[in-house]
Amino acid sequence: MPMNFNDHYPLVDIEGNRAFANNGNIILGYRLELPEIYSLSEKDFEELHGTWFQALKSLPTGTVVHRQDVYLKKAFGAANLPNTTFLERATHRHFKGREYVSHSAYLFFIWPRAKGLHRAKYINPFKLVPRTLSGELSESATSFVQAVGDAVRFLSNSPKLECHPLNQVDILSLTDNYFNGYNEGCDTDILLEKDKIQIGDHHFGVLALNHEACFGETVRTSTFNPALTSDDFSFHQGFMDSLGLSLDGNHMVNQILYLDDRHKWRKVLEKRIEELAKSSSFGSRNKVLHEKISKTLDDINRDDSARLVRGQLNIIHWGRDARELEHLASEIKARFKELDMMPYAPKGQERANYFLNSYWGFSSNFSDSDLFVADLKHALCLYGNATNYKSDAHGIVFNDRQHNIPVLKDVWDEGKKRIKARNFAIFAPTGEGKSFLANNILRQYFEQRVRLVIIDLGGSYAKFAKLYPDDYTILRYEHGKNLGINPFYIAQADDVSPERLEDLMVFLFELMGGSSKPNKGEAVALKRILHSYYQKVDKDHSLTGFYGFVESNREGLLEKLGIDTAYFNVTNFLHILSEYVGEGLYSFLFEVDGDQSFRLEEKRLIVFELDEVCDNKEVLSVMLKLIKSAIQRTIWRNRSERGIILFDEFAKQLKFENVLESVEFYYQAIRKQNGAIGIILQSINQLPDNSTSAGILENTQIIYSLRNEKGYDALAKRLNLSSHDLDQLRSIRNDLKGERKYTEIFIKIGSEGNVFRLEVPPEVYAAYLTDGIESERIMALYESEGCMEKAIKKFLNPKNTTT
Repeated sequence: MPMNFNDHYPLVDIEGNRAFANNGNIILGYRLELPEIYSLSEKDFEELHGTWFQALKSLPTGTVVHRQDVYLKKAFGAANLPNTTFLERATHRHFKGREYVSHSAYLFFIWPRAKGLHRAKYINPFKLVPRTLSGELSESATSFVQAVGDAVRFLSNSPKLECHPLNQVDILSLTDNYFNGYNEGCDTDILLEKDKIQIGDHHFGVLALNHEACFGETVRTSTFNPALTSDDFSFHQGFMDSLGLSLDGNHMVNQILYLDDRHKWRKVLEKRIEELAKSSSFGSRNKVLHEKISKTLDDINRDDSARLVRGQLNIIHWGRDARELEHLASEIKARFKELDMMPYAPKGQERANYFLNSYWGFSSNFSDSDLFVADLKHALCLYGNATNYKSDAHGIVFNDRQHNIPVLKDVWDEGKKRIKARNFAIFAPTGEGKSFLANNILRQYFEQRVRLVIIDLGGSYAKFAKLYPDDYTILRYEHGKNLGINPFYIAQADDVSPERLEDLMVFLFELMGGSSKPNKGEAVALKRILHSYYQKVDKDHSLTGFYGFVESNREGLLEKLGIDTAYFNVTNFLHILSEYVGEGLYSFLFEVDGDQSFRLEEKRLIVFELDEVCDNKEVLSVMLKLIKSAIQRTIWRNRSERGIILFDEFAKQLKFENVLESVEFYYQAIRKQNGAIGIILQSINQLPDNSTSAGILENTQIIYSLRNEKGYDALAKRLNLSSHDLDQLRSIRNDLKGERKYTEIFIKIGSEGNVFRLEVPPEVYAAYLTDGIESERIMALYESEGCMEKAIKKFLNPKNTTT
């Protein structure tokens, strides 16, 4: 028989998060924020269980607590993904519409109008009864509201839970969605037939744990995750997690607890034991029940803190047709069986009763025969404790481990809510994709207007850089060719700032081979000469030009500028720098030709490729000085601008003299800047075990680790990772052969750690390739097309010549 929901609306008044049902019940509603799935250890599950028990155990007798977890199959909307650049648009298209299961958790506290034991099997939930209005709360109801407030504050003060009061819009939306059967785009009728429940296009079923006989030998706070546990380690999940996000279908888990008088229900249990004792010889089931209830009663008698409850757990599930509904019901039954539980499947009027009364306004209506009796501690083992991966408002796109949908992680943390330093490290053996991961992180940072200085040994970032032809420069050593950089260039006179003169002074002093910092007198002298150079020479500024200026004015230069010879040795200066000008051995490094409009400050992506110079100490020395100059003129230049310095293949760079000390300097200096430093290592053991390395690791608060077949013990030891962090690392699995290819990454941001996935669309994959035949083909196309975006498109669609 159809029922028009609007003619029987269940709520008569709403004030804030307080609702008044048409049956006289008072309901306080909250939205729960839970930890991410896979992020909890065995100890975490135990602590959460203890938190729930402490919060609920002291609520007034007669309170009904209704936990409702709604799992809906949805299509990923991609509205939170950036969609401007070529690679952003490709990512947006790739993931938009992907199916996943969303989870929303709610907690309702109900003060029933009628309290005590329910005798009636069926109660009409829509029958209007005289009610107490909000302004006339009874003394007992007022005490109930105060007790709920205390319980909610206790829950929210725990480190892993948050309770947010619902508002009128939330309450109305939850009510309408429930009785509209989660049909979208229309209002519809509820058909409560003898053989089915149908609301719009959705067919509904119910499975419930409503009696002590439904349970197996034990319930516990957590159990092993069969997919992630191996012989070497145990990975835990919540006891009921298999009926949550991993269940692929629309469903809702309701757990309803009636907080009863302990002494009253102790007598009821004693009576049940007595009845079962008389009939235990008539069947093994009665004997088993006798043992279970006897044990429950013994536990309650021994534990003064025990709180006896009646309760029910039911799973309402739905599909578009009978076949889909039957398939989902079979899967739920199978998962109950794995937990050693036997659910009850209500039919006919009983099923309609379960569906209607699982709405939180009516959940006080279940009869005694619909409820099991248990200790509150046991009943709370059935609570879900985890939810979907949480996406931040902005950040770097990774993927969750459940459905491979994008998740934004704010690894910059502007407000420093999770970390105090945003420096990061990537650990992975050769071939596991560390450069691919670094490309993914840095490319997204770059598109968010973050400046990048990359010190590289393998050409890993050239392809990604070429997508932004106006914003990058790659500085690599090729014998006989200049480095393509002119530190002396200025576009206008205003560019000759005190900061610019300071940078050039440091650069020149280091180029001259100074073994220590210049003293104040030497620094002032060189800056004064530089300032004079820019005053006297109005164009074509360069190292050669500056050298010529000093040489041509050597006789009277110091005297005209009032510089004592003790502070600047002209002969020494000209002699040392002669190697880098004119006929000097390394003059080609700073040769200037063609367009002189290039400035480091104009480039947001600067890549230094050092692989070809690692055996030439002189050229390497110049390159390292240019790196320092680049950092000073870009990352250090403006504290309001974000900047990142990355040392790729860091272990190989450590053989360069003083690199470790230089990096330590950058780590110290970055604190005063709006920046971050990243290092990439094959193994943490490649980092020397000394105080300098310890300081670097201490200031590295974001960790990325890819799969390592050799294990993670050294990583865990030196980074002080928890036992669950180690279990998460050991659980990493890659899939590079399936339809959705991905690698898994352990990411730890401050104290928060979880495993994420990295799946990218073909365009992004092509942009990140660093070697192999495919990479060579793309670079060949780039040479012919002159545009990396066109080259990638042509590589992916060779028959399609349009761009």
